[in-house]
Amino acid sequence: MKIALLAPSLTAHDAVGTDVLEMAAALRRAGHDVRLYADHSQGLAESVHAPAGLERWLGPRDLVIYHYSIGWPRIEAQLAQLSCRRVLRYHNITPAEFFQGWSRDHVRSCAAGRASLATLATLGFDLALSCSRYNADELVQAGLPPERSRVLAPFHRCEALLDQPADTVLLDRYGGRHNVLMLGRVAPNKGHAALFDAFACYRRHYAADARLLVVGKHDRRLARYSRHLREQCAALNISDNVHFLDNIDDARLKACWLVADTLLMLSEHEGFCVPLVEAMALGVPVVARDRGAIGETLGRAGLAWQESDPRLYAASLDRLARDAAAAEVLRLAGRERYRNEFAPDLLAARLDDALAAFA
Repeated sequence: MKIALLAPSLTAHDAVGTDVLEMAAALRRAGHDVRLYADHSQGLAESVHAPAGLERWLGPRDLVIYHYSIGWPRIEAQLAQLSCRRVLRYHNITPAEFFQGWSRDHVRSCAAGRASLATLATLGFDLALSCSRYNADELVQAGLPPERSRVLAPFHRCEALLDQPADTVLLDRYGGRHNVLMLGRVAPNKGHAALFDAFACYRRHYAADARLLVVGKHDRRLARYSRHLREQCAALNISDNVHFLDNIDDARLKACWLVADTLLMLSEHEGFCVPLVEAMALGVPVVARDRGAIGETLGRAGLAWQESDPRLYAASLDRLARDAAAAEVLRLAGRERYRNEFAPDLLAARLDDALAAFA
């Protein structure tokens, strides 16, 4: 079967781009002829085709999988006219209100994406593959027939990360002290304000020499937000202990995981949250705020709280730093959950099962 994987833009190593690339690899291993289609791409080793040629390549028995994470009205209209079978891959869309006052571009694109949700849910897709039950429930509420809904966690690069040698310079720089890690793009929905409040509380009451590594890409359209974060760090007197690492390569990312004692994830909106799976695979205990799909993804493999009190998260970090047995329980639970829920072979088998009806 010919299968087209379609997304507005594809960037190597971000969550959506990784899901597309690893899904394509899994489908090719299963014997399918796969092509990638996008308006823009960056950092990819394989060819990416223009969506205008989609109809010429696909026949009625073929399949298109549309990765939906932002509005793309021109292509959504094109999808409605295709004669092939269609699958919607829903990654979720950040609500526009998170970007109010920070980026008009993000407000417009996120609002447009959210506005298209009901149209896509009722467009007649043969199947919807949501990254989480949280996402699937949104589609059903928007009008998707429940019998066409399946949940499939996103593909990831954890196995490659496990095999990746670590950057020795970064290991030397950050080793030897207690390190708290936050991994995710620098954007207002990621909860940086709460993160810095919790870390400042942790330093003040428990570990004055602790470091916070904030690993994630900075968006030039959110430059004012990035400046605001540094101003907040200065106001909290934690600037010297907070290290921003932007757009790092795999070797430095592996080093960050190796020096991390805890992943602190206080994001306010997530449709899945891949860094939680990376933490499970690499044996790093997790402290998180249970918002969006975070609790669903994490399961019992971390400490997740509904509350926003920074003292609660500071105390949780301290508990794991002082209680080696408790930290080990979470490491073991994380590795077990990774093997049982998120291992690449399992995801590939679930994808094959979901697409079996189209064979």
